[in-house]
Amino acid sequence: MRHRAASILIAVLAASLLLGSSSVHAIAYTQMPTPQLEARYLHLIRNFRCMQCQDESLADSPVDLAAEMRRHIRDMLLAGKTDQQIRDFMVSRYGYFILFKPPFVAKTAWLWLTPGAVLLVGVIAALVIIRRRAVLVASDPQDDDLTDA
Repeated sequence: MRHRAASILIAVLAASLLLGSSSVHAIAYTQMPTPQLEARYLHLIRNFRCMQCQDESLADSPVDLAAEMRRHIRDMLLAGKTDQQIRDFMVSRYGYFILFKPPFVAKTAWLWLTPGAVLLVGVIAALVIIRRRAVLVASDPQDDDLTDA
């Protein structure tokens, strides 16, 4: 009985280790010297995209590249750089893709205008289809037969 309980315990521990290894790894954030720097640091790393993961912020990404970028941002903050200087540096190095909310400039105009253009094309296509069907219904002679029945 004792041997069986030990076997069950070992099986449960092994299963929990296997299941636990598939969980998301926590990101160890670096403590900044002041709460103001900490808030700026967290704001910045949440608004930059991880270049390897591409759908995660630097704050959420567990990859080494993101950790290196977080360290670089931390070093720039400690060196006295402003948020705008850090943003400008990151954009000059990685392009506007690094920003989750890119500005409206010539290079990103297509990104901002495409949804409106697609919506406009969809509305025009819907209107054309509705008008064509209305003409077809009005000229259909069988429509009168249905109302008599």
